[in-house]
Amino acid sequence: MEYQVPQFIEVEDKIFGPLTIKQFIYLAGGAGIVTILVLSLPLVFAIILGAPIAGLALALAFYKVNGKPFIEILESGLVYFLGGRLYLWKKEKEQVAPKIEVAAPAPLPKAPLSRRKLEELAWSLDVRDTGQNPQ
Repeated sequence: MEYQVPQFIEVEDKIFGPLTIKQFIYLAGGAGIVTILVLSLPLVFAIILGAPIAGLALALAFYKVNGKPFIEILESGLVYFLGGRLYLWKKEKEQVAPKIEVAAPAPLPKAPLSRRKLEELAWSLDVRDTGQNPQ
């Protein structure tokens, strides 16, 4: 027995011409509210109040942010601003490190150098020329 597996389930069906059912509802609702404003208020006030409503309806119907519909972004913003926040601060006890006193280094005893020691130092500091250094 064969079963048909649905494909393209992420794409919404176009019901009203090029519009999906959600897009049609957003646009029809925005147009209805703007129509009520135009009929009930003076034209200047209707334009001032109707422009943001028409913009919101258009954004809900067509605008996407990073591939997500605008309604999801709007919902996330409202949940963030209206949701409760819990800030916890736990004061930790200060840990006092033990103070380490650094003593000054003890001065080295000054022993007088004998003549023999000076001669040994002089012999060890002599530089021998091996002839490999070009001049």
